Amino acid sequence: MRRPMMNLVLSALMLATFALLAGAVVLWRRGVRRQAGLMVLLALIAVANVLIWTVPDTDGAAPVDRLEQAAE
Repeated sequence: MRRPMMNLVLSALMLATFALLAGAVVLWRRGVRRQAGLMVLLALIAVANVLIWTVPDTDGAAPVDRLEQAAE
């Protein structure tokens, strides 16, 4: 049960990342540089969080895969 919810959360986070980057481009073109830079920074942090949850470690298991084992 937790895996589908986590997949949904990670997918929504990636969609939000794309929206943040698109919004940052629009703001940058309008000359609002500080907010655009902060939006890019937030998008990078979101991508880093997704990578932390999905990239496997040296054992070959990603933290998102360990959620099911911890629930049991």
